[in-house]
Amino acid sequence: MRWSTMHIPTLREDPAEAGAPSHRLLLRAGYIRQLMAGHYSLLPLAVRVRLKVIDIIRDEMNRIGAQEILMPVMHPAEVWQRSGRWELMGEAMFRLKDRKGADLALGMTHEEIVATLATELSSYRELPQMWYQFQTKLRDEARPKAGLMRTREFTMKDSYSFDLDAAGLDKSFDLHRKAYARAFERLGIPAVPAEASNGTMGGSDSIEFICPSETGEDDIIVCPTGDYAANREKATSALPAVDPAVDAVAALPAPERFGTPGVRTIEDLAAGYDAPADRQIKTLVYVLDGKLTLVLVRGDHALEEQKLVDATGAVAIRPAAADEIFEALGAHPGSLGAVGVSEYPVIADVALRGRAGMTTGANTDDVHLRGVDVARDIAVGQWADLRTAQPGEACIHDGQPLEVIKAIEVGHIFKLGYKFSNAFDLSVLGPDGKPVRPIMGSYGIGVERAMAAIVEVHHDAKGIVWPAAVAPFEAVVVVAQQDDPAVAETGGQVYRWLQDAGVDVIIDDRQVRAGVKFSDAELVGIPFRVTIGKRGLADSIAELTDRATGETVRVPLDEIAEHVRKTIAHAISGRP
Repeated sequence: MRWSTMHIPTLREDPAEAGAPSHRLLLRAGYIRQLMAGHYSLLPLAVRVRLKVIDIIRDEMNRIGAQEILMPVMHPAEVWQRSGRWELMGEAMFRLKDRKGADLALGMTHEEIVATLATELSSYRELPQMWYQFQTKLRDEARPKAGLMRTREFTMKDSYSFDLDAAGLDKSFDLHRKAYARAFERLGIPAVPAEASNGTMGGSDSIEFICPSETGEDDIIVCPTGDYAANREKATSALPAVDPAVDAVAALPAPERFGTPGVRTIEDLAAGYDAPADRQIKTLVYVLDGKLTLVLVRGDHALEEQKLVDATGAVAIRPAAADEIFEALGAHPGSLGAVGVSEYPVIADVALRGRAGMTTGANTDDVHLRGVDVARDIAVGQWADLRTAQPGEACIHDGQPLEVIKAIEVGHIFKLGYKFSNAFDLSVLGPDGKPVRPIMGSYGIGVERAMAAIVEVHHDAKGIVWPAAVAPFEAVVVVAQQDDPAVAETGGQVYRWLQDAGVDVIIDDRQVRAGVKFSDAELVGIPFRVTIGKRGLADSIAELTDRATGETVRVPLDEIAEHVRKTIAHAISGRP
């Protein structure tokens, strides 16, 4: 590999359209070029990194006994309709028709397809099964941005497990969790497991692997002691215990109406009517799968919509319009409540359970109710954790104040349960000869997003600082004076020695100044630079520079190949 003939179109200035460090540096260093929003060409250097990332993930998947397959990108609509996700995916799914008019989709994920394959499983003796692939996914992102971080076309390593029972799924899930932790460590990504919502995947438990980063789009609630982390959509916290005696002081035999002219907000009611926010019931009105629903949270709490989706299983969710609310309840927002409401479902946050002496709207404009006893006065049909956990609240494990950090989601593992097994009528004969439904898991890593996350973590003012395990080349031989025959010849000899030693190496043999070569090597992020120049050659010395630390050591020419090989091996393994 010669720099003079390889396509490495580096840029001297930062591209104006790039904000995130990974986007800016991957463009500047000649790794990627944009075709249109959310679609990128990977240039030669990026392809080399991508393959190394894939190789590490593949190695860890094989290590847990998973088998590699490859499924189509284009899917018939019928399989998505069968699972119920044809409508659920909405505008995020690319859809098209073939020449015969058949509805097709471009795969966002492959649960439906792998479940179709699994219909050939017939006996419990064939379980467990773990299948994985590296395949292109397409999602019509509303706002693709940040280079490879959020695209519409990307490579996903997705794997799927089939087990006989929940205990088997627990084992498959744990195998993937450990494999992901090892893979991210080898990739140089400081990934942290965090509890997460299953979203459109269905099922029960899920864990996100998140990489803390200021450019991340996810808010993660974490405990400073490290014993709790969860996506804001899933996070919970411990609230101070409510003193029943305090509630009893504000309690009344029945709710009492009182005028509140002009009151429209929680703050208005708290300020003017001796009704602190934590003693108010906030009534929100949503339309869940076409049905008007009252959603109750404490006045000082915010609703986390994803928790509402998870709690109800709703496919279509939206806040009710003002005219819908007035027609149903006879009042406008600001005066709404659930006392006496029986014709619409009511779901309430668990922080309201057992509360008395509360204040809420009376479903009459400019009128509220005080002395409300939730159990007595409101027909709550479902209790759920609905509120958004906030920084400063207590950790559920040790009571420490929670913090919020920004992070990049680099992997996600799900316990799917029986959603797809039921939809596709998966069945095997159990040990007793009776049909048993296999239970499923799903596990994903975005390959290009992992590349971007590595750059977000490993860069400096000079450019990218790739970990040796994923760098496009482990070392670069820089010929400082290409026009000097002796220097050029020695540079070529060192390059061949490194190749023979098994080093993944490129030689910079361009007819440009040494400073340009040094800058490009730093921008591109090659971990080790071997410099061959006139002064060193006079002493039979080569200079070895570590990109990460900037340290340079002088090594005899006849020892350079073995020295570089050992240095790289140490950098990759972490062992001397």
